[in-house]
Amino acid sequence: MKKIAVLGSTGSIGTQTLEVVRENGDIEVLAMAAGSNIKLLEAQIREFCPKLAAVWTEEKAQELRMRIRDLDVRVVSGMEGLLEAAAMPGTEILVTAIVGMIGIRPTIEAIKAGKDIALANKETLVTAGHIIMPLAEEYGVSILPVDSEHSAIFQSLQGGQRKALHKILLTASGGPFRGKSRAELEDIQVEDALKHPNWEMGQKITIDSSTMVNKGLEVIEAKWLFGVNVEQVEVVVQPQSIIHSMVEYEDGAIIAELGTPDMKLPIQYALYYPERRYLPGERLDFSKLSQITFEKPDMETFYGLKLAFEAGRMGGTLPTVFNAANEKAVAMFLDRKLRYLQIPELIQCCMERHHNIADPTVGQILETEQETYEYILGRWC
Repeated sequence: MKKIAVLGSTGSIGTQTLEVVRENGDIEVLAMAAGSNIKLLEAQIREFCPKLAAVWTEEKAQELRMRIRDLDVRVVSGMEGLLEAAAMPGTEILVTAIVGMIGIRPTIEAIKAGKDIALANKETLVTAGHIIMPLAEEYGVSILPVDSEHSAIFQSLQGGQRKALHKILLTASGGPFRGKSRAELEDIQVEDALKHPNWEMGQKITIDSSTMVNKGLEVIEAKWLFGVNVEQVEVVVQPQSIIHSMVEYEDGAIIAELGTPDMKLPIQYALYYPERRYLPGERLDFSKLSQITFEKPDMETFYGLKLAFEAGRMGGTLPTVFNAANEKAVAMFLDRKLRYLQIPELIQCCMERHHNIADPTVGQILETEQETYEYILGRWC
């Protein structure tokens, strides 16, 4: 029986992780953590019977304690609660499915406790990859990507020679506004940006996909996951989302991972790696597939992607600024306090004013995040 902990159990990746657990029947969830969806968390606790549950605020923790007072489950709160769940004794894998830089410290705690990491939290490597990857190597733990694209790269590298890797071809659907000009994006509303053509995801990542900032975050994440320079990562728009990503080797051979858009595949692959298991669901039928097309990304209209490449090349605290500015910009857009085209504009403004710190500590990373938020609140709100 494999034993896991899930941070972000009520979110999109978290709930699909629990679907994989339910369908396989040989995984035990020892700890769960969630934000504020106490009703769903209660239902998950009653089904999966963890020993520990963590929520962000003590107020929500009290509510949860009252709801599950008939169960033998300890409820904790705050960052200390997240750290306790991350390092839960007896677990082998930590699924980090929470959104934001809040995932950095729990990931570090889990690594130091000897847990493998099923990583769905982009921000951890985007902002602290220079800390996380050497630490994982030091403690002998695996970082197993849950992102569809990074899982595809990881799978394409199996059986290959990592030292012969020449280039990563990171695919993108192009989002709902592929092919549109800046003029056509001028009046985009929240409802428009939340209509992704292929994937069902949370609100924040769906907006990020529409701006292609999400692909930019994935470029930086790939740099750390696979030990490459950002110049070795090429973004390829593949609108059908059939090819999830590819690897080009030194001899010109390209290996790709294909399939239907289903996040449960990379989740299950990470949980059972290196074993492959049957996964229920739709299969790719080549007899019905009329075509697979490719395009270059429009990095002038969607220049958030260009800013990501710049942040990835520079490193230091600049990726933190890129990420933090985007988080705040997306939140403001969802609250209808910022226009759609102002999202990359705000990110660029924050990056241009920032004095970069090379090789930052976790403390400096978190300080940079806070400084970026404060600048936006003073300048844009």
